[in-house]
This record gives sequence, C-alpha cells and structure tokens, in this order.
Amino acid sequence: MNNDIISPENLVYAKPELMNDTPMHYCAGCSHGVVHKLVAEVIAEMGMEEKAIGVSPVGCAVFAYRYIDIDWQEAPHGRAPALATGIKRLWPDRLVFTYQGDGDLACIGTAETIHSLNRGEHIAIIFINNAIYGMTGGQMAPTTLLGQKTATCPFGRVPELHGYPLNITELAARLEGTCYVSRQSVETVAAIHKAKKAIRKAFEASMKGLGSSLVEIVSTCNSGWKLTPVKANEWMQEHMFEKYPKGDLKDTTSL
Repeated sequence: MNNDIISPENLVYAKPELMNDTPMHYCAGCSHGVVHKLVAEVIAEMGMEEKAIGVSPVGCAVFAYRYIDIDWQEAPHGRAPALATGIKRLWPDRLVFTYQGDGDLACIGTAETIHSLNRGEHIAIIFINNAIYGMTGGQMAPTTLLGQKTATCPFGRVPELHGYPLNITELAARLEGTCYVSRQSVETVAAIHKAKKAIRKAFEASMKGLGSSLVEIVSTCNSGWKLTPVKANEWMQEHMFEKYPKGDLKDTTSL
C-alpha cells in the first residue's frame, strides 16, 4: 500500500472518533446514521466528550447509545425531554440533548416536548421527522402528509378522518423559551453541512444557557415508505419539503 494515499495531508474523510464499531441496525439508506455521525463530530469538535449526555427514547433511535461513545440515558416513549430537563438541572455544566423520532416527540411525547421548550430548559432536541412510525410497522405519524399511505391509513391520510400533519417545529419557534429552532435535512453533502452547523449552534446555545433549542431533520424511511434509498430521497424532496420547508425558523442566540 502506498503510504502517501493515507497520509494526513491526503485524508479526505475519517470515521468520527466517538463512533463505536458496533454495526448499525438501521435500514440501508436510513437518515439516522448520517445524523449520528454529525452529532458525534460536533461533540468531539466542541471538546465535550466527557460532559455530553444524550437521552434516547423508544423507536428507531432506541439504540443510539450503542453507536456514540458518550454517556446516555434511555427514556420511556416520549419522555426524553422530561428526563433531559432533570439531568440538565442537576448538572448544568453538561451538554444535554435528546434524540427523538416524530412519533416519539410529536405524538407520544407532545406534552413533554412543548413544555420543556416553553420553560426554556437549556437542552437541545434533535428531531428526526420521517413522517412515519418506522420501527413498529410503518403506521401513520402526526407528521404523515395528507394523501401519504401508511399501514394504518392504507388509502392515504385524509384530514376528515386523521386530522392534519403537525408542524411541531413551527410551534416550537413561537414559544418564548426557545432560542434556536431550525429545520434541515441530510440527503446531499450541502444539506449535511447545514445540518451540522444547526446541531452545533443548538449545542452551543445549550452550554451558554440561552434557552431551549430544537433541530428538526427532515428524513427518509425507505423501508416504511416502500421505496429504494434513492427514490426515498427523491420523494422527500418532492413532497416533504413543501410541507416542512428547511431553514432557521428562530435564532436569538446572537441577541
């Protein structure tokens, strides 16, 4: 092997130092793995390896603690913000964040999410929105789009029967306790860079005691959507971004 190929000056990409060697259980093409990488990179770049505490609930994110080598707590379904609140209040010098899917955050844990954000708890919430319950069989989620087919609305979501998709991030931006609310995605290199910056800003706001932060990542679930990874990204771009437009919804961190 030519050592010049792997010399530091020629290194283009390396595995994040906080990522364990455990094989991921996520489906091929799932957005979770990319976001895990970003979270691991940001924590390492901030030098917070020994002070970061993640909270993972039930759902596809349940095994997040197996992949990122920091301290973790596991919460019952939907209760991650409540647990994170307790941790941050006990150890205010720690970087405390939750990692939650849309069924967990926007349905089962709606109350915990809204009230922790409204109180201005100095935590960061990473919100993975793939518009479906991925782990439990592909049921309709609060974020499922109108017309979108799932296991529990096989003919498509209709507002008369199922209600409307819930824009939880827009609600978060209107709360007085939030200092930073952003919606991003990770389907392209450019999108990944923007998502990483958003996660970094949310984590820094937490450590500065500026209030609560929420970073939504509009994501794919190609298994639940019954699409290939490539087609899932295309479907997300064509349909999800219209309902869930990307960008910063609120940023008072520099005021």
